Amino acid sequence: MDFQELEQETLRHAPPVLPWVKFAEWIGLGDEPKVVRGWVDRGYVPTLRIGKRLMINVELFRQQLLEAE
Repeated sequence: MDFQELEQETLRHAPPVLPWVKFAEWIGLGDEPKVVRGWVDRGYVPTLRIGKRLMINVELFRQQLLEAE
């Protein structure tokens, strides 16, 4: 799956942050969460750490996708 394949409607009603595994499920990669972890490790998606949890900053990611259009 490529970032451009993510539908805008999917991201429009997104929570502001999600754990990376839940983010993988949410975008349809629940059976391949390591793909999202690879994106995280390569810096392709914005993250933040809340306590011990690594979260995807969905709001910032959404904004970046909109700006890239």
